Amino acid sequence: MIAEQLRTLITRHGRLPVDLSTVADDTDLYEIGLTSLTTVNLLLAIEEHFDIEFPDDLLARRTFRSIDSLVSAISSLT
Repeated sequence: MIAEQLRTLITRHGRLPVDLSTVADDTDLYEIGLTSLTTVNLLLAIEEHFDIEFPDDLLARRTFRSIDSLVSAISSLT
């Protein structure tokens, strides 16, 4: 369920040039177009949607690398 919600948020805020329905959960989002700017937009959207706040140790590229890594980070905060 978190993965599906993330796909919606990434579609809205990640501005990727690909259809996320064709992307596996372990695909590197940076390789398909995620940028540092869209990562910040995505971070803010995720925090608002899930009512969480990412601690400093999760504010790293590895956290936002894939849907799987984001699901893991969000799960650890809820």
